[in-house]
Amino acid sequence: MAVRQPLYYNSGNLQEMSTAMVDQIVDQVVYQYSLNPSVALSVVSSGGSLDAITDTRLKAGGQSSSATAFPSEATTEEPSVVTVTYDKITETRASVTPTSDTGKTWPVYYTSGGGVQAMNLTDVKDTFLHPAIDLLQAGTTTTQQAGTYQIATSTSVSGNTIVSSTPIFSDTRADTSAYSSGSIPETRDQPTTITNYYLQKIDGSDTSYTSPLFIDGSNNLQEFADATFESLLQEWIRYTAVSSSDGYSISYNIGTSGSGNTRGSGIADTRLNGSGNYQTRFVNVDDYRAQEFPNGSATTIATYYLRINKS
Repeated sequence: MAVRQPLYYNSGNLQEMSTAMVDQIVDQVVYQYSLNPSVALSVVSSGGSLDAITDTRLKAGGQSSSATAFPSEATTEEPSVVTVTYDKITETRASVTPTSDTGKTWPVYYTSGGGVQAMNLTDVKDTFLHPAIDLLQAGTTTTQQAGTYQIATSTSVSGNTIVSSTPIFSDTRADTSAYSSGSIPETRDQPTTITNYYLQKIDGSDTSYTSPLFIDGSNNLQEFADATFESLLQEWIRYTAVSSSDGYSISYNIGTSGSGNTRGSGIADTRLNGSGNYQTRFVNVDDYRAQEFPNGSATTIATYYLRINKS
């Protein structure tokens, strides 16, 4: 591992950057990624590339009727499970061709012998790019994860931009208040939404840093223009996130388990756990009806998580 201390001008003198100064550049790399992420998530109507997750709820059994007496509870149909599949998140990976290293492309540093040398790409990865990926892939959701994604139960989250107002998942349960014995035969599936879950992208925050030096075409040391240095950083962090062969490529997955760090709220599928609320309705001497409605307490069937993985 070759972490370098780039050189900068301090009152006209060459000086090595401190670790804190290098960290400021790493934060700038994260910010540059946030401006144009190369691994992007979007919300689609169906058929997303991330795995499907399912919401389940109970619906009433079908009605039973008799011309002579109420059908017994033993003969009425039990409530059954409705399953709704959500596959609304798609991952898109950009094609990125960054600037090639000419041997003078990157900042300079002091060699062990006291000479001045330009960083090579391995140095840049170890000093700037890989530490930035480590931040981006972390399980926290601060500006140091800018340009990556999390799940929230609100459409408005401070420091985030909602990707779509369409929920990526809705947890529903049977609405027990909607069922009435006086309405038998009731509509079997009468859901109510408990919680909607939304995809949010974490916002970036521009950071200050000290511009390092590079070797210009005349072999003189020159301070990077901010726009030039930031363009280089953005190209290479975008390329690294999507195409790293060193184990620093970013990807996302969703499910009850998976690789990587969880992001944001868990996505809960809840369902009532009752065995059926047996109800009857007398219509007339030739019409006796019975039906079992959903009942019970809410229980969590599964909890899904969005994860960000480095591979």
